[in-house]
Order: sequence, then structure tokens, then C-alpha cells
Amino acid sequence: MLADYHVHTQFSDDSVYPLENVISDAVSLGLDEICITDHVDYGIKADWDSGQKIRYRNGDPFANVDYPRYVAQIAELQEKYKDAINIKLGLEFGVQTHTIPQYEALFRRYPFDFIILSIHQVEDKEFWTQDFQQDRTQQEYNERYYEEMLRVVRDYKNYSVLGHMDLIKRYDMAGIYPFARVRPMIAEILKIVVADGKGIEVNTSSHRYGLTDSMPSAEILRLYKDLGGSIITIGSDSHAPEHLGTYIEEAKAQLREIGFHSFCTYDKMRPVFHPL
Repeated sequence: MLADYHVHTQFSDDSVYPLENVISDAVSLGLDEICITDHVDYGIKADWDSGQKIRYRNGDPFANVDYPRYVAQIAELQEKYKDAINIKLGLEFGVQTHTIPQYEALFRRYPFDFIILSIHQVEDKEFWTQDFQQDRTQQEYNERYYEEMLRVVRDYKNYSVLGHMDLIKRYDMAGIYPFARVRPMIAEILKIVVADGKGIEVNTSSHRYGLTDSMPSAEILRLYKDLGGSIITIGSDSHAPEHLGTYIEEAKAQLREIGFHSFCTYDKMRPVFHPL
């Protein structure tokens, strides 16, 4: 089984990769299954039908997924490519504590197979722009990031896996913050994840961002396993053709080395286990 469970298309504000091209490329790469997980980031982005004025950034609309078109096109491609690849309906929810009600409402609208829960912003401030880190010490912004994640997993349950759990390290200009200092918070998060029957993902974009460790780190993966976690998905976080399906076998090898025996795909929000 070869599956990519973190994929973005032109329906995300940060990609222009046409959805059908993604599917045809996935078939060419020999993928058995793919889950489309375009971005939703309430708090900083508006829905197309919200009545709010859509902002533009670098000439591109700064907005959430156009849900009716998205769901309809995925359904059309599921039928068209049914003999070539399994296509699953997903989204990546960039949840913050104050936006949880909006995600609850969105989740009820469509028959999702899979939802990635990610912390993309805190206090409506983004990491990649350094707005969130500004005027905070490295300790303060790392601890605040995990504090927000802990609050979200306590209060929001309609998701499948935590995405790129230590994402903050990708944008930490001060270097990698010592794992030991945030381990207690991460353990609390993972205990809730395991108790709720949720999982975490291995996000292979760590390779193209030049990180020295996986995302999440090997320490986090080991801690998740030690706490009883067994639900793991693997995704490229693809935004362009050259990203799709990359480093999946390397992720499987790392998981085997740590002691995991399976990885997951999803169907109607339920994990399906496959041997590594």
C-alpha cells in the first residue's frame, strides 16, 4: 500500500496545483490511495460565501476552500479514476481555540474521510511571517505553541490525526528548542490524542525544508508509541508536482525502526491499518 495523506491543490490559497493533475500524477507515481487535504484557517481567512471581502496576498486570494466546488470535483474524480486509485475527501483544519465553533459547523456539512488537525496560527498570528514569534523569547513562543495545541485537543474532537506536530521548529530562527523542555506538554497532548483514539502524522516535508530530524521528531514518535499510540499516517504535504508522494518509503523505514508495525489510511473517519 502506497498512500499520500497530506496533499494540497489549487483549492488551497498557497498552491496552484490543479486537482485533476494531482490525481493523474499520483496514478503515474503508482500511488494506491490519496487524500486531498486543502487548507482551512479560520481566524485569518474567510470562507468564499461568508459575506466578508476576500483579501488577496501576492495576487492570490487569501481564503479558505471553496467547499461546494471542492467536494463536487473530488466526487467527480473519484468516479472517473475509480479503477486507478482510491481518492479520499479530507481537509486540513488550522484550528485555534477561538475558532473551534466554526470547525464544528464545517465538519457537519460534508462526509469527510479524514481531517488533519494542525496548529497553523496562534492568536491569529502566523509562524512563517514571524508575527507570532515577534516580541517573545524562544521559550515563550515554543511553550505558547504547545499550550494552544493542548487546549485545542482538549476541546475539539472531530479530527483524525495531529499534523506536523512540531511545526513551530520549521520557523524557529533561534534553532531547535530542546525537546526535554517541552516534553511534559507534548506528553499531555499525546495522552489525550491516544485516549481519544486519534493519531499523528509523519510529514515528509521535513526533507525539502532541510530539517535535521523528521516531523514530528523521532523523540515525539517514540513518546507517542510509549504512551500506547498506534495510529500513524504519512503525508508529503505536497503543494506542487515535485512534492507529491516524496519520502514515503523513508518514513515507513523510520517507523519500523522505532517499533511501529503499521500505518493508516482512513475511510469515513475510521482508521484502516496496513502493515509497514
